[in-house]
Amino acid sequence: MYINFWYPMIRSEDLGPDKPERAKVLGLNFAVFRDSKGRAHVLSDTCVHRGGSLGGAWELGKNPRIVDDCVVCPYHGWEFDGQGECKNIPSIGYGTKPPPRAKVDAYPTVEKYGIVFAFLGDLPENERPPLLEIEEFTDPAWRANSVLVLEVDYYYERSIENGLDPAHNEFVHPTHGFKGINRETYKVRDYDVENYPQGWGMWFLHRFNAPGLKDETWKDARTKAGELYAGSGTHGPNTMITEINVGNNQKFRQYFFEQPVDQNRTRIFFVNMRNFMLEAHNDGPIHARNKVIAQQDIEILVDVYPPRTPTSNTKEVLMPADKAVVAYREWLSKFDDRGWRIDWDEFTRRNGKDTAYAIPSPRRRGSGNWVLEPVPLLSSRAERKASKEATG
Repeated sequence: MYINFWYPMIRSEDLGPDKPERAKVLGLNFAVFRDSKGRAHVLSDTCVHRGGSLGGAWELGKNPRIVDDCVVCPYHGWEFDGQGECKNIPSIGYGTKPPPRAKVDAYPTVEKYGIVFAFLGDLPENERPPLLEIEEFTDPAWRANSVLVLEVDYYYERSIENGLDPAHNEFVHPTHGFKGINRETYKVRDYDVENYPQGWGMWFLHRFNAPGLKDETWKDARTKAGELYAGSGTHGPNTMITEINVGNNQKFRQYFFEQPVDQNRTRIFFVNMRNFMLEAHNDGPIHARNKVIAQQDIEILVDVYPPRTPTSNTKEVLMPADKAVVAYREWLSKFDDRGWRIDWDEFTRRNGKDTAYAIPSPRRRGSGNWVLEPVPLLSSRAERKASKEATG
């Protein structure tokens, strides 16, 4: 898992004006709330007083949880604004200036595509990898389904790699056109991998042997056997893009913004775009079809072993069809080289035991005196290699 990227926190429609919501990402909890102008804010969830959850325990007290654009800790009523500054501590009197250490990390937040995103890291704005741009989102020639959220019990990297895999369709998705393997002739075609146009990832395009879409749901899609082109790519460690061209320039573009909850759980925010079948009555059948396809993947991926992606490609027997998976892992290595990878072993050894962690926010670069420890990060691969060689 990596800091310094944009992560989905919650669907816009699930974040109301009256109370905060709690989201777990990268193994840590965050409080998400709206101010009086409707703007979303994301804070570290742990109150620096006695460890109360800023986003939790709504039902316990029934007291207001958003007051004067501040989220109120349900334990002792401390009030934190959208910048993470404590504005009131009831026990010393409302209006009394809190001490300098009474602050929590606040993260850059944007709301797009029906999703609240937060930049979980400490990079200044001009150095941050950008949030993926869905260029056709406001184009009237395209239609977006409402955001579909999938809860899956496996590691997010396994999820991303599944979407980059052109060799699994005939085996995992036989109900959706990928069936009828001829053992005498079947082979996955070679393909080229290139950098994704928006940077920070990779992309490939591949031609599949798929029959035309014939059922009633897809009567408006004019396709023929062997004409299905599809491509997939990545942006950062947790965002995947898929394009499916079913013929006659009729396309789906699918965007998967993945929220790594922890090592065993992932929440996927799925935005499906299309430039045909634009009528609203098609939204439901398309969602239903996507859920069936997703469930087929889920049933395979929950049993993949080991659950985490191997640290070396030599731990798996990879084939030419895995070229895109290898390219994705190479990008992860680049993020590792920047020192952005969480030291998960150290994190799990101490987190919730003798230590409360936070993802470091940009403000930490300009001010000190923070209460929560920053999440432990691995040194770059080069530094780790040099350290290993020095210790024999």
